[in-house]
Amino acid sequence: MRNDPYIEGGIRLQKALSQAGIASRRAGEEMIADGRVQVDGQVVRSQGMRVDPTKQVIHVDGERVFFSDTKPIVLAINKPVGVVSTMSDPEGRPTLLDLIADYPERLYHVGRLDIDTSGLLLLTNDGELANRLTHPSYEVPKTYVARLHGEVKPYIRRTLLDGIELEDGPIAVDSFRVVDTYGDITTVEIVVHEGRNRLVRRMMDEVGFPVRELVRTAFGPIHLDRLQPGTTRRVKGNALVALYSSVGL
Repeated sequence: MRNDPYIEGGIRLQKALSQAGIASRRAGEEMIADGRVQVDGQVVRSQGMRVDPTKQVIHVDGERVFFSDTKPIVLAINKPVGVVSTMSDPEGRPTLLDLIADYPERLYHVGRLDIDTSGLLLLTNDGELANRLTHPSYEVPKTYVARLHGEVKPYIRRTLLDGIELEDGPIAVDSFRVVDTYGDITTVEIVVHEGRNRLVRRMMDEVGFPVRELVRTAFGPIHLDRLQPGTTRRVKGNALVALYSSVGL
């Protein structure tokens, strides 16, 4: 628990649950008594506990509770080829800032996609969420679809699953499958949980299949789905809960 659990100036826990629209105060008291409520990772059974929802993390039945003044913004963007994954560019190239002009909040991009790669990129105003999603210890999977030149033989899959050596250390994919072969072009799906620079491109170069086109289709539980290039959507509801849960928040 962070500091004294009975925070001076805070509000009673059951009132906080009511303000968040989780339950009435009476029902909130029953949830607390039943051990269904956690504050900063600790089960709370005391009806007299006071909390500060802007500083403490509250879960009910394992799901994060968000309050009106602490609700995060998470955006899913379909980054087009040619856009750099920064908020400004000294060379004057298009940036992420050009895609989120309607959002005045300060947003962090969660990792990057190189300028030649398109697809799903997440932005958020929650710095801790951004840090956890990119930290290797949480092993958040990223899914890519790549178009390659030539026929990909079955041994390539085994090689990538067993692991290869790159200049910055060994790496193995989480999964690899051939999606389609048309003429001399093979489409594959690759899942990795590391976020090194141009990782998928360098892996495929190493096994002799340079990437012609690369799209990220999923980041953890969030999928690109029908999001069009250059557009955004707000991640909310069950998808937002799943994203936070994937990194223990």
